[in-house]
Amino acid sequence: MKRAFALLALIECIFLFVVFAFESTASQQPDPAFNARVSDPAYAIRHPRALFDEAHNNSHTADGTYKPFLDLIKSDGYLVSINEKRFSRQSLAGYSVLIIVNATGSQEKRESPAFTKEECDAVRDWVQAGGSLLLVIDHAPFNTPSAELAARFSVDISPGFVIDKKNFNTESDDQTEIIFSRDNSLLLKHPITEGRTAAERVNRVITFSGVSVKGPDAGVQFLKLSSDAFDILRPEKEKVSDDPEAARVDWKQAPAGGRGQAVALEFEKGRVVVFGNAAALTAQIGSKDIHYGMNVSGFGNRQLALNIMHWLSRLLK
Repeated sequence: MKRAFALLALIECIFLFVVFAFESTASQQPDPAFNARVSDPAYAIRHPRALFDEAHNNSHTADGTYKPFLDLIKSDGYLVSINEKRFSRQSLAGYSVLIIVNATGSQEKRESPAFTKEECDAVRDWVQAGGSLLLVIDHAPFNTPSAELAARFSVDISPGFVIDKKNFNTESDDQTEIIFSRDNSLLLKHPITEGRTAAERVNRVITFSGVSVKGPDAGVQFLKLSSDAFDILRPEKEKVSDDPEAARVDWKQAPAGGRGQAVALEFEKGRVVVFGNAAALTAQIGSKDIHYGMNVSGFGNRQLALNIMHWLSRLLK
């Protein structure tokens, strides 16, 4: 019994940390010292067109916390445009890659669907015809708004957040910061992790307070969650007790083994990557000069971001 209550207390503490992390997002800034220069751009002559979405109450913007990611891919030779309208056949025409990061519903109800049925259909049809989608989501309130779009590609997004009781960042002692490496067998072989050369091969990746995803059998969950990983799910509101002590037992813990934090899949003529953490693919600085993402030393997040784009733009087969 003591062990059960200790676990519930841990879950509550972790959840409160994630909530705090969301509430303090405004205090996180793009790292001005991040080196976004690519010395040998992949696209020095031909320049694939990428569309970065800002039309769906996105928490990450091109001149805000996702500036490091966009600076990186621009240096690599991509032409980036900002999307400020609903998705349609016309608005997506002419682009090679669509990038969506933490889209949400209305300001009044951020966890509501970010996209209309018609928009989901338009994106699906565009991918079917040869487009490539990078869909990046985080823990609540950013997971459920994109669930319907992800489902168009048979990808399931957890409504909670994920922890790993073994493969976490011991330096921060935070079980929501998960390490994927070749040593722990959680970084799987895929063109995205292998790159074109030994220099582009990714060996270690870290994520920060994200969600688990599950793709179709034909997809590859190249960031694989271990049997020590769990989704932490909030109780249904109508079942939450008014008694704070009684409410603790309403927290749910669901095994996340067999799921992942990133999945890549072919979808007819197109390609899709669903990535379960936004911070991992940019470079941010939080309070006390804490680094999050591509600027954390000892990890290959920077190269992973480039390799994801290379696979989506078909530089990687």
